[in-house]
Amino acid sequence: MQWEQLLSLKRQGDKNKRLRKEQDDTRLGFEVDYDRIIFSAPFRSLQDKTQVIPLSKTDFVHTRLTHSLEVSVVGRSLGRLVGKKIIEKYPALKEVHGFHMNDFGAIVAAAALAHDIGNPPFGHSGEKAIGEYFKNGNGQRYKSQLSEKQWQDLVDFEGNANGFSVLTASRPGNEGGLRISYATLGAFLKYPKESLPKKPTADISDKKYGFFQADKDFFAEVATELGMIRKGGDDIRYERHPLAYLVEAADDICYTIIDFEDGINLGLVSEDFALEYLIKLVKDTIDNAKYHALTTKEDRISYLRALAIGSLINDAVNVFVENEEAILAGKFPHALTDKSKYKAQMDDIIKLSVKNIYQSREVVEKEIVGYQIIQTLLDKFISAFNNQAEGTMSNYDRLILKLLPEKFVGEKDTVYERLLHICHYVSLLTDGNALELYNTINGTKRV
Repeated sequence: MQWEQLLSLKRQGDKNKRLRKEQDDTRLGFEVDYDRIIFSAPFRSLQDKTQVIPLSKTDFVHTRLTHSLEVSVVGRSLGRLVGKKIIEKYPALKEVHGFHMNDFGAIVAAAALAHDIGNPPFGHSGEKAIGEYFKNGNGQRYKSQLSEKQWQDLVDFEGNANGFSVLTASRPGNEGGLRISYATLGAFLKYPKESLPKKPTADISDKKYGFFQADKDFFAEVATELGMIRKGGDDIRYERHPLAYLVEAADDICYTIIDFEDGINLGLVSEDFALEYLIKLVKDTIDNAKYHALTTKEDRISYLRALAIGSLINDAVNVFVENEEAILAGKFPHALTDKSKYKAQMDDIIKLSVKNIYQSREVVEKEIVGYQIIQTLLDKFISAFNNQAEGTMSNYDRLILKLLPEKFVGEKDTVYERLLHICHYVSLLTDGNALELYNTINGTKRV
């Protein structure tokens, strides 16, 4: 892969090539990506979507919105630091093509900002709830009408693939969705493959899938434009865009450290554990006098968190730069954090977080509620939407479909398109919206 191709400013529908040296530096294309994402309705909805604690009313607990903003900040730092090294190594990128180190930061920041934009309500259990509706629930009845890969899209519903659809799906009069630059879309695609074969190798890019069958043609266009390396076989699988490693690292760093911080502030993890685990990450940078002058637990943990993130950023940059040529050749099958000198410490923190936070009774109880809500909404809307297409719609179906927002009203030609359309609608609901709809349908909403 070649950096000048990987940094493509092209957008869906462009007729002419966009050259970096002709860009207005006061309104750079990669920064436009960031702006379009942050002003979009799907991004705004992240403010009421679960990060760790579903339906939490505690103000210091992170939502998908605050998590995404923080991942974006870390991603910008990673991108700029790597960009500085890349520009130094390949001076023609600047001298001939006009790229700057901040371009790398802008691309990673925008992709990181959007990394959770396709995630359903109620955290990762939301993805599982959608998948299990088709695998074990009433959705099983549609299997015979779908191809193997279309069915896998549904039974293994993936927020990353849904996010690619959110960013790129066209509607009448709105071709290309948000029209994000191909470089940013490439960095967004952590898993540049279709849903089957499932986990064909131990390569990190094969862990999940990154696009639905409905979006595979446009995905192929993006991958080709960027010069991404196609893997062997008939199935659509590519090596990652190099900057996708930085998006992933930013997410890994933030959920490892910040979810841990949330657990401490909620009292699910003791401060003693925080000191024991975080101090290993910051022992070379901590100012002991400053630390001991802090009088509240929140301030002490915040200080350690900031230092820990700084340590992990610098380490991830070192791993990337040391392996840059292997990454460009498609021969780096690992996450950057898997090769971190702090991997053991990060694993210890994640293990404690799983035990004390992700599997806490509060989280489990709310995830159970989320399952019931999502599967009920899917069942009602899918039945009504399909009955409408097949000419068997009841009056109840008509009432249900009146609850759909205007942009989701419209005909879909195939069963697969209709199923995916309703999954897409449910996935974009906030936790609160989903709960309100569920109460309306069940007749338990106060009127």
